[in-house]
Amino acid sequence: MTGFRGVYPAIITPMTADGELNEAAFREVMEFNIQAGVHGFWVAGGTGESVLLEDEENMRIAEIAADQSRGRIENIMHVGAATTARAVRLAEHAAKAGVEAICCVPPFFYRQSDDAIVEHYRAVGAAADLPLFVYNLPQSTGVEITPELMLKIQDGVPQLKGLKHSALSFANVRAFTKMGLSCLIGNSLLMLPALTIGATGCVDGPPNVAPELWVEIWNAYNDGDISRAEAAQEKASDVTDLVRRFGLHAATKAILSERLGIDCGAPRPPGQPLTLEQRAVLLERLNELGLARVPVAQAGD
Repeated sequence: MTGFRGVYPAIITPMTADGELNEAAFREVMEFNIQAGVHGFWVAGGTGESVLLEDEENMRIAEIAADQSRGRIENIMHVGAATTARAVRLAEHAAKAGVEAICCVPPFFYRQSDDAIVEHYRAVGAAADLPLFVYNLPQSTGVEITPELMLKIQDGVPQLKGLKHSALSFANVRAFTKMGLSCLIGNSLLMLPALTIGATGCVDGPPNVAPELWVEIWNAYNDGDISRAEAAQEKASDVTDLVRRFGLHAATKAILSERLGIDCGAPRPPGQPLTLEQRAVLLERLNELGLARVPVAQAGD
């Protein structure tokens, strides 16, 4: 275990042709990433389409993730929901399922006071009594966790361990780390520069599809080989650009389907799959980047 340091892909939620959770494909994607050397997963977050899933589906995902990892990596399970009661229920289940930590977006849609946000996190943290990561994603939630608000959360939530920082205010990485928090950068384009100002790792969707590239950034940086880390970041950033060009959910599922030789399905509606033309262009660029098909052994093989 790394103590929540390193590369934590925000794992996809593969779907069947009927639009249901594809457990077998989920396990394949996990195992591919584990074999590539990742340190953990951000499970059922934004990349995992959690807000489009039923609570029971998110609960099943927590169970699968804990079972498949078998203690080899650290699962940070997202339990965020619009109501405190739902988030608490998901947090209680995540702890029972056996994940190593939980994460949670702030309450969204209706603007809440700082005190209400702190109380939300206090209830969620107490429900699981696991390390808690705040999910700072103001582009989607409408709520930015500033250093000032984080201080209030830190004072009121003893389970607080850190955050995934996906806000645009890059300089706040340093502020959060000076608070003693584990700050995982939520932008895979910025992993290397974030590490240089105190970030403890990276959480994002693109590392799903080419985890070896982000693991190389981590290893090179920790070896003190900045030139090697810069080269790895450049390659990794090309992959992030490709994913963003075609859309996070559709592109990550299409690339993983190709690399692993499985069907990860389409995004859950209202998300849309790639067109045949888009898929052809994506796969051509994938070949140009040298991301070939990868055989994946099962855990214990």
